[in-house]
Amino acid sequence: MEQTAALKEIAQQIAVCQRCELHKSRKNPVPGAGPATAEVMCIGEGPGFYENEQGLPFVGASGKFLTHLLQQGGYQREQVFITNVVKCRPPENRDPQVDELAACAHYLDRQIELIDPRIIVTLGRFSMARFLPDVRISQVHGKAGYVDGRLIVPMYHPAAALHNPNLRSVVEADFAKLPGLIERANQRIQKIKEEAARLEADQTDQDNPAVQLKLF
Repeated sequence: MEQTAALKEIAQQIAVCQRCELHKSRKNPVPGAGPATAEVMCIGEGPGFYENEQGLPFVGASGKFLTHLLQQGGYQREQVFITNVVKCRPPENRDPQVDELAACAHYLDRQIELIDPRIIVTLGRFSMARFLPDVRISQVHGKAGYVDGRLIVPMYHPAAALHNPNLRSVVEADFAKLPGLIERANQRIQKIKEEAARLEADQTDQDNPAVQLKLF
């Protein structure tokens, strides 16, 4: 498919990217993985040790928990596109820096544009800030809202629940909302399509002299 080929091209660009200092210490870039037609897109913060080793997103302990969470929400991992706001591992798993986030922003924008997911699930505060700046994740986790026409669902990072067992049930409950949120997104898209079809039909009627004569 055209989108699949375009995503591969982005991955190739990331593989040779030198836009920030992270390329100097990476072993493998981690562009992301999943189908080009995914309804759900999960965006984390950055690759960790195991991701850097394998070149794949969320393959460590957090990845196993994410797979479990997606299943809680009615999805197999293979149905979801998973990526990060930065595509190379920050040293010692430190937080991504402003220039690093800016360097990878174009790649993430293109991935979102090509996949055009029904829902974007942000995992952690750095990916959340990409869409919802100046809010606290403790206040908005699990609450969906539209940003530039896309349904964004901020979630805690799976690692947060692994480090704080008290968060586990909260994170699981948030992911369990996914089927209802997908239905909400699909209904909105259907209404938009129906409205567009109605407007097109109205315009066709206005351009048709035979229909116009019936108005008199």
